[in-house]
Amino acid sequence: MFRPEKIVERKSTLFSIVVTGVIAILALPIIIPHLLHGYHLVHIFLHIGGITLSVFISVLAGIAYYRLRTKRLLLSAIAFTTFIGAEVVLLVDATWPNIYDIGDMSFSEVGHLLTFVTLGLLALGVFRND
Repeated sequence: MFRPEKIVERKSTLFSIVVTGVIAILALPIIIPHLLHGYHLVHIFLHIGGITLSVFISVLAGIAYYRLRTKRLLLSAIAFTTFIGAEVVLLVDATWPNIYDIGDMSFSEVGHLLTFVTLGLLALGVFRND
């Protein structure tokens, strides 16, 4: 009998679902139009891999926070969720460069700023005394 909570307990199944979901969502707008672009496709797949891993780790950190309710796990979950945002911004910048800007900041600078915020949140989680 299928029970949805079993998906969360088996990390390999959860990882397979996350990989399939991310690739299915990004296939039409990003992957397929760049299939014949050589090394540019490799660059895009690096960002897609970052999104996939950060979604997977965010889900695991969220589940761990839900079970244990510590501030360290909450900071970790927020940090990896911020990293999803950073990777999405960097993927959009790699796919459609020079189209999106936020004021005087380019999209790549926003992505790097979000990556720095991720590192800061992870550092807060590591050095926090609960």
